[in-house]
Parts: sequence; C-alpha cells; structure tokens
Amino acid sequence: MARRNQGINVKVPRAKVIKALEQALVKLENNYANQDVEDKKYQLARDKWQKQVTKLATAKFAKAENVRVNVRWNGSVNVDFDLPANAINLPKEPVRTYETMNEYAYKETKEEIENAIRVLKMCDDELISTATYGGITKYL
Repeated sequence: MARRNQGINVKVPRAKVIKALEQALVKLENNYANQDVEDKKYQLARDKWQKQVTKLATAKFAKAENVRVNVRWNGSVNVDFDLPANAINLPKEPVRTYETMNEYAYKETKEEIENAIRVLKMCDDELISTATYGGITKYL
C-alpha cells in the first residue's frame, strides 16, 4: 500500500542541530568574506582563457566565414566572424566554483541562522521535532 503525503516523524537531538547550525554560520561567514578573492581568481582565469581563445581564433582568420565589421560612433572598430566547426580546439572554459551572495541576502541568512541558534539554546527539550528541524534544514 502506498503512503499518502505522510511525512516522517523523528526526533533530532537539539545539541547536534545547534552544532550543525553553528558550523553553517561559520561556513556562510567564510564564503561571504572570501567571495571577492574567489571572484578575482575567476576573473583572472577567465581573462587568460579569453586571450587563449582570441589567439587561436585569429590564427585561423583565413578560414573565417560571415565576417562583420562595424564602426562605432567613437571610431572604434568591431570585427565579428564565425569559424567553421572544429576549426579550433577551445581550451576548457573556467567555471565558478563559488556562490556569490549580495550583502542583504548574507545579512538576512546570517540573522535567521543566529535566531534559530538562539531559540534552540533557550529550549528545554533535548530533542526537537521534525517540523522544527524542517524549518532550518535549508541552512544545514
């Protein structure tokens, strides 16, 4: 017989939840503090990748198709072209390995985690219900 929208009912030790929330808070603070450094690393890797692609593409300009040249109002020239498939082997593009967070989102999340820790520390019960645990799982 299939279960119908019945959630699981377990009791979670309050001390473990508090410890996990404290670790999540430290991780959040570290990620927010280091996101500028991580972004600079990513931008440097991206710039290096773009220079590599430019060097590869300009070397194969003789095979270019659909060349478009535009002169902008300030006199700068924009050249755009297409290369046939497999004309060049692109190097692996850098990928962001971090999550960026706006200041307001950081403050809001930090405040919610701190409030959850504060409330759990005031609680007398050693175990918390699944419903309470469900409200804070997004931070763990």
